[in-house]
Amino acid sequence: MVALTGSYHHTIDDKNRLAIPAKLREELGAVCYLAMGMDACLCLYSEESWQQFTEKVAQLPAAQARAMRTFFANACKCETDGQGRILIPVKLRRYANLEKDVVINGALGKAEIWNADRWAEMEDLSAETLLTAMETLGL
Repeated sequence: MVALTGSYHHTIDDKNRLAIPAKLREELGAVCYLAMGMDACLCLYSEESWQQFTEKVAQLPAAQARAMRTFFANACKCETDGQGRILIPVKLRRYANLEKDVVINGALGKAEIWNADRWAEMEDLSAETLLTAMETLGL
């Protein structure tokens, strides 16, 4: 699996389309999957990472897997158009409060799409925060 990295500022057009940065498009591929993410963002998965994720869910007992109903009901397969854009369904835009300005971040096996203002509130570039996170993870 390719580790997606980087942070990109983009806008959603009047037709609910979002241009995916060329570097991320190369890594995600022409077909990808868009779904709800944690912390009220959207996640964009390559076909490979989507398959790995769905296989993990499929191995769960039915009682646990049903907790993912809403997730899968609102996920969608996306194909980029000639200009590298994907269409973001209205329900997903509402979920992540995406209006116009967004930030697309690489997040290891997926990309995250954030409301730009929300991302600015959450982004913490302090050395202390990084150190705490690395210590928590045992790195």
